[in-house]
This record gives sequence, structure tokens and C-alpha cells, in this order.
Amino acid sequence: MSILKAIREQKNLTQEELSEKSKISIRTIQRIESGTEPKGHTLRALAQALGIQENVLQDKVVIAETDQAKIERKEGEQVRENINYSFIKIINLSSLLFVIVPPFNILVPLLLTFKMKQKNSLTRQIISVQILWTVMAPIVFMLGIFLKPGSELTLALIIIIILSNIFVILRNAAAIARDKKMFYRLNFSII
Repeated sequence: MSILKAIREQKNLTQEELSEKSKISIRTIQRIESGTEPKGHTLRALAQALGIQENVLQDKVVIAETDQAKIERKEGEQVRENINYSFIKIINLSSLLFVIVPPFNILVPLLLTFKMKQKNSLTRQIISVQILWTVMAPIVFMLGIFLKPGSELTLALIIIIILSNIFVILRNAAAIARDKKMFYRLNFSII
């Protein structure tokens, strides 16, 4: 569902009524509700007719309201999702069980995300951090092998790599419990 359609329906307006109120053609409203981004005069007219700020109609996030995660939107406010932080902690800590088997430290949290219906920015960050660690760990390990430090130091390198992921998972779990956000997060999302 597009943002325009969600707001229009929330205000109990038909496309025709919105067209009359904003002086924008019905066809343009239909195109915007199908995914075209409103710009310029169209954006201003629709925002004014709906009594909202223009940036609300430019949001890239399309949100479907469900019983599990109701979304509250007040005029001019950002979208907030009701997140179950207990589930988020479980998803984060599930990576801990599979630190030694790298593909599972990604797959298990990903499966739990869908099972617990917690598809949000926090779970995407948790999985993105694990993907990044899973990619970087073999690179660091291979660099360590090419430097030929000896078998004792190679074993120590493996232990340090594993302990670094354990530390990241536990530090993020503490931050989620205390601050409701991750301590180690990326500025981008891999998924």
C-alpha cells in the first residue's frame, strides 16, 4: 500500500474527493498510489489537501499495518513501529549459538526474524553485522595464514576472530536491553 493511499484512506477520502480538494487529476493520484513519486506542485497540492507535511508523501518506506506491529502516524511525525525488544534480543543472541559455524550465524537470526514477525531496522542491522563479520573473518584469517606466523599464532587468530564476534553480539544485546538500539551498527543495511 502506498503512503498516499494509506493517508487518503485514513482521512476517509476517495480518489475523486482528493482530486477535487487538491485540484490534481484522478489519473495522477492513481499513478502516485501505484508508485510514482509526487514532485513540485503535485506534491504541495496533495500535502495541503491532506493537511500533512510534504516530506511525509516522499517517504520511501511502504508500510502495511498488521495486528502484530501497529504503526502510529501523526501528522508531521516520523513512522514508529512497535517493536518487541524481547524478540529482538533473542534474534541477536541466536547468532551466539552458531559463532563457530558462520553460515548459521546469519540463517538462524534471519529465520527467527520471519518466524517472530520482527522485520524492522534493528533485525536488519543484526543480520547485516553478522553478514559483514562472516565475510571479514575468512579474509582476516587468510591474511594471518599468508603472513605465516606459526601454528600457535594461527590458532590464536582463530580464537580472536571468534571472540570478537561474541563480544559484538553481547555488547549489542546489552545496548538493546538498555537503550533499545544497537551499540555496533552499520551506516547501511546489507539486506
